[in-house]
Amino acid sequence: MTAQPSLSRRAAAELVGTAGLLVVVIGSGLKAAELSRDTGVALIANSLASAIGLGLIITLFGPLSGAHLNPVVTLTSWWSRRIGGEGLGGREALVYTAAQSAGAIGGALLADVMFGRTPGTFATQVRDGGHLLIGEVVATAGLVLLIQGLGRIGRPRLIPAAVAAYIAAAIWFTSSGSFANPAGTVGRSFSDSFTGIAPESLPGFVGAQLVGGILGLALAALLYGTGRGGGRTAKPAPAPAPEPEPVPEPEPVEATVPAALPETGPADGASPEKAAYETIG
Repeated sequence: MTAQPSLSRRAAAELVGTAGLLVVVIGSGLKAAELSRDTGVALIANSLASAIGLGLIITLFGPLSGAHLNPVVTLTSWWSRRIGGEGLGGREALVYTAAQSAGAIGGALLADVMFGRTPGTFATQVRDGGHLLIGEVVATAGLVLLIQGLGRIGRPRLIPAAVAAYIAAAIWFTSSGSFANPAGTVGRSFSDSFTGIAPESLPGFVGAQLVGGILGLALAALLYGTGRGGGRTAKPAPAPAPEPEPVPEPEPVEATVPAALPETGPADGASPEKAAYETIG
């Protein structure tokens, strides 16, 4: 069995992975805006690049840290452990969250530098309104339900592809554009770009994401039960094998001894022919 990597290595994986995710999301948005003035075309390009990049990052860093890349995913993992399942301890969850937040901000700054923009310019795109917050609740709840559900039915290997596909779809079917990640949301406020969000919009979005995480956990518990494998249907116990029939013991066989053996010759063992050769005295 392979030993679990140290907490410092796992934190480094979360930092680098989250930074890479923000580079993909913001960078693809900047590139799409450069190449097309059509918002729909730009969103298609951004959503596809974000989904592909996310799937690759989860595949690469998953074996190290689980590739949470998202404080909501980390908090749901912590909660799963509290109720008896597998997950992170409290100290691990804090370290993961700090690493994800730092990585998200670093990734946003790096994306701006790559495209020749002034790094650290706060976003000006205000995203407010109750309908957008409902969209964030739905997007985050669906993400948590997907991850928890696949884990509890014993199919964690599907998570990278499933999460990537879900995010690609949720960018389109939610009113908010499916940020669904508090660290990523904070990071995107550091880039005044196509995918940015103004700092004043952060409290509402982050709050909606936390509510969505709780809702996703509740749905996972309702549908699949608590703990790993809680929702799998129990297999009926196999019927006990029939006991073998006792083998009857064989009846004892008494040896029959003849009453008298037939005479075979003289007692001294001499045959009648031998008497003819005896010397006559």
